[in-house]
Amino acid sequence: MISFFAGLGLGLSLIIAIGAQNVFVLRQGIRREHVLVVVVICALSDAVLIATGVAGLGFLLERVPWLVDAARILGAVVLLVYGLLAARRAWRGADQTLQDAAPAKRTGRLTAVIALALALTWLNPHVYLDTVLMLGSIAATHGDGRWLFAAGAMLASVLWFTALGYGARGLARWLNTARAWRILDALIALVMIVIAVSLVLPLFE
Repeated sequence: MISFFAGLGLGLSLIIAIGAQNVFVLRQGIRREHVLVVVVICALSDAVLIATGVAGLGFLLERVPWLVDAARILGAVVLLVYGLLAARRAWRGADQTLQDAAPAKRTGRLTAVIALALALTWLNPHVYLDTVLMLGSIAATHGDGRWLFAAGAMLASVLWFTALGYGARGLARWLNTARAWRILDALIALVMIVIAVSLVLPLFE
């Protein structure tokens, strides 16, 4: 069980950092829009990536660095587009409140939400570095307990995304005005664009 708790602790320490994926889950939670779908996609994706790292794909990525560079470029493009869309919402000040964001009125957006959740996860090179490379290599040091380590790290993802997605509802009463949404979208835009730039900067060093 030592390996399990080691994986749980390290998994939480890596995933709690503010990032594009976390910002997206937080926003969906506040909007109460397809929260379960987003939480399942993020947690399941992490589980697949962690299992892949433990199974040895980290070995491949370390020896084919251009795969990481490709992920950096694609991830930066996705984040930049999403950030600019959020910036436009903040600038225009769409007349939106939590009542307007009720799930019954937004069922048609499920496909777009799923696509964006997948993109922010699978096109984010930080996810590969943290789950496949870092967790995969550390899990290898646990020998026969490496899959217990992986299980702990997977549980960390489930706990965090569930808490973030559903805990965000506690912020609902503070975000029931159009002005509050403009501020939130401005912050989201800033985070997304900064992360996008940070992804491609290493390519120019």
